[in-house]
Amino acid sequence: MRPNPVKATLANGGCPVGTMVFEFFTPGMSAVCAAAGADFVVFDQEATGCSIEKVATLMATARGLDIVGLVRVPSGLPHLLARPLDVGASGLMVPMVESAAQAAAIVDATKYPPWGNRGVISGLANDDFAGGADVAAGMQSANAETLLIAQIESAAGVERVEQIAVVPGVDVLWIGHLDLTVSLGIPGRYDHPDFTAAVARVLAAAHAAGKAAAVKVGSVDEGRRRMADGFRCICYGDDVRLLRDGLGSAVAALRQA
Repeated sequence: MRPNPVKATLANGGCPVGTMVFEFFTPGMSAVCAAAGADFVVFDQEATGCSIEKVATLMATARGLDIVGLVRVPSGLPHLLARPLDVGASGLMVPMVESAAQAAAIVDATKYPPWGNRGVISGLANDDFAGGADVAAGMQSANAETLLIAQIESAAGVERVEQIAVVPGVDVLWIGHLDLTVSLGIPGRYDHPDFTAAVARVLAAAHAAGKAAAVKVGSVDEGRRRMADGFRCICYGDDVRLLRDGLGSAVAALRQA
């Protein structure tokens, strides 16, 4: 498997910046994001109708560009984890991770032996159809370069976040902000003390375990604040909001003129 620049950036203490895609699953989307300078793009399967066939096309496009293509899977079930990797994803975001046992099962399903029990495939999309005589080296490379993101987005996940953070193979803890507020009984109240405390606990757990904490932000100012807080992976908006808000602002300004 080719080197993963996002993992390298994290390992060197940097802060990769990317975005998410919920609606416009077109072959050109990765190129648009790469042209904007994004380090990664996460294509969502959890809350959308994006199929595995579409993921294969999106990953093939991303792998030919200077950008890391990631997939948020619908859940942590094993059969939903390996397939995006087999069709070329450079990493996965797994929603609603709530225990160390669940995190360990995710690692087991996404890593080749001896790190896990993912079924071995060689010479297909996951290694750019090149293959190689040294299967063991290919397995080792895939294990090292595949990025695994655990979403912490429930009260249960926060309560066990210290145990989740230390699971070998988990690279990033990502705040699932909306679902987390709902789980805490304060839907959409991002300024509530309970949400603030939960975020601080996730951040502290990530730092203590030597892992990166990630968060999705809606503005540059918010992103700067989160980076100052210690977040080391920033997702700026998503395709729908960037188009809607950018177009809406321009339309409103033109109508005023």
